[in-house]
Amino acid sequence: MRDKRNIKVIAISNQKGGVGKTTTAVNFGAALAERGKRVLVIDLDPQGNGSTHLGVDIYNLERSMYDVLVADEALANVIQPTGMPNLFCAPSNIDLSGAEVEMVAAVGRETILKEAIDEWHKQVEDTIDANLLPFDYVLIDCPPSLGLLCVNALAAADEIIVPMQTEFFALQGMSKLMDVVEVIRKRINSRLKIGGIIACRMDTRTRLALEVLDDIKNHFPALLFTTRIRQNVKLAESPSFGRTVLEYAPESNGAEDYRSLAAEYLGEIIVTETDDQVEESAHESAEEMTPERAVDSSSSSQEESQTRPEEASHSAE
Repeated sequence: MRDKRNIKVIAISNQKGGVGKTTTAVNFGAALAERGKRVLVIDLDPQGNGSTHLGVDIYNLERSMYDVLVADEALANVIQPTGMPNLFCAPSNIDLSGAEVEMVAAVGRETILKEAIDEWHKQVEDTIDANLLPFDYVLIDCPPSLGLLCVNALAAADEIIVPMQTEFFALQGMSKLMDVVEVIRKRINSRLKIGGIIACRMDTRTRLALEVLDDIKNHFPALLFTTRIRQNVKLAESPSFGRTVLEYAPESNGAEDYRSLAAEYLGEIIVTETDDQVEESAHESAEEMTPERAVDSSSSSQEESQTRPEEASHSAE
């Protein structure tokens, strides 16, 4: 029997769509894998975007997470390697959209995913196959809802990480998510905790993003990660190539931010002074130009233009 390894299951969830759940599940997982951790990304969204992001052809799957949840397929038979070492995917496609309806009548429907993960982990511990190694982290990319698929993810998870976009509606729905987490903790999964909140798709050039970030800090001061995921075109481009941003554009801001997030999550030393500097600079650049400042600026420019000839004269002497 193998030595047991502590596996951590993390649900990446927020019932609001378009906040960066899939981007975070894939690229946070890639950043952990780059640090030598073995990572499995479970795609629990019927859209299959996480699978596509990792280079899986979702239109030609022999088995998927639908089979695990509905047909009692072993998780080990679904897992696929990706183009990045240490990073694996349990893919999904549109078939998963019918799973919630089919699972309604199942006994223990809320814990089907948990049982599948536990069974796979037990299989890995008992095997002597050198190619079947345990994972350090399992990241579950949840659908944008609080339905049965999301409940299965939370029932299986040790913690939930919530990506939040720094826009007006960011905090709407968070109270409902917190309520669901509390119910899951009381009735199904007592070990579930909120691992943190990630500010995603953040544009520090805008006043709105900084005001929303302040609101998140005020409401959840102990949960907000220091790392901010900045708005970055490479993060938007990489899925179309079936690659993580760390592979597609390793020097980009997107890759840098997810590396920083992984380092922060693992408790490694990271530089945080730039975060305050960036926010302070952004606050300054986002200040509105009042008429008084415009007049002062104009007057200052005229004074400079009047004094420059004299300065030139003195320098010539």
